[in-house]
Amino acid sequence: MPTSVAALPIRRLTLDDLHSCADLSEDRGWPREEHKWGLLLSAGTGYGIDDPQGKGLIAGCVVTSYGPGLSAVGMVLVAERHARQGIGKRLMRHVLKEYEGTPLTLHATPNGQPLYEQLGFATTGRAEMVRGPFMLSGRTPRVSTRPATADDLQAILKLDAEVFGQDRTHIIARLPAFADQLRVAEDAGALTGFAAAWPNMDTYVVGPLIAHNTETAKGLIASLAVEADRPLRTDIDVRHKELLTWLKAQGLESIAHNAVMTHGIPALPGDWTRRFAPLTVAAG
Repeated sequence: MPTSVAALPIRRLTLDDLHSCADLSEDRGWPREEHKWGLLLSAGTGYGIDDPQGKGLIAGCVVTSYGPGLSAVGMVLVAERHARQGIGKRLMRHVLKEYEGTPLTLHATPNGQPLYEQLGFATTGRAEMVRGPFMLSGRTPRVSTRPATADDLQAILKLDAEVFGQDRTHIIARLPAFADQLRVAEDAGALTGFAAAWPNMDTYVVGPLIAHNTETAKGLIASLAVEADRPLRTDIDVRHKELLTWLKAQGLESIAHNAVMTHGIPALPGDWTRRFAPLTVAAG
């Protein structure tokens, strides 16, 4: 057995580790988020370090790959009892080695940002998390939306690849099973956007949110909110100031700001003007 915790082996995580990952989240004061962990572990690659005393994981993260053009790092966690021992840095260096030559992105909290900067990540954007009961005030957005059907999948995938800048079929194809709602927006029979709402503890997370313009994004959120029986939460690119102002006018409040960081690429690919919110910050 290694004499130092920092020298413990890093292994691949599987769905069998889901509860241990949720325990690790809870250890750091995060929600357990088992539903989200299940998606990330099935669609991405998890890395973890086991507690030598058999007490679950002492560290973990997930990388969601979109091919050679981009991979997203998320859920980087170190158990409180092993914090500030260099374990998080070692885990991230392992990821950097595993994905050498592939551009990386992640959303960093203020606490985590200095570590990522040390590892060569640069801040290339910001996202604002808003949360609260959605209560529509003012006029209803004039956007035609409806529940997505299986016949919409190819059009959704085409639009998503165009806006996201990478093929994420392995993520988007899971949305019908993962989300409680998946809706599309149309104009003259053409798909102009789509959005999902998925359960996360006591909220519904709105994401991904892809839309032709701000009005379309508003319409999709408003249509998702009609069926929501709990507060909404979403992470909006701060460049979409009009949408953020509108959401706050509907009752959502600012909760946190995260830095969008990249490694090996000066900015995220795709069209940010139509990319309003990620599926989850853990998957880019």
